Amino acid sequence: MTFHVTTLEAIVAMAVVTYLTRVVGMLVMRWDRFSVRGRARAALDAIPPVMFVTIIAPTLLVTGWPETLAGLLAAAASVRLPLLGTILVGVVAVAVLRLGLGVPGVP
Repeated sequence: MTFHVTTLEAIVAMAVVTYLTRVVGMLVMRWDRFSVRGRARAALDAIPPVMFVTIIAPTLLVTGWPETLAGLLAAAASVRLPLLGTILVGVVAVAVLRLGLGVPGVP
């Protein structure tokens, strides 16, 4: 594996832009003249789960069926458990399914 300075620069630039976007968003939301109520608040509250699904769903669909099943189990657990519990269910499920099925590449 080779190390490219350009790759590191791109990663750092993306991290800085992401951080600045979050900071500006929090500052705007704290501004007294800007209040969010009703449907706008509901839309903003829906952003984290939507982003989670857009990041995780493609991975679950292009990997093996143990990952897909573990994702479905985690989704079902998310109805009752907080975020950390849901993540733990998903991680444990995928580990158990991979080990139980002897998936190559798992120690």
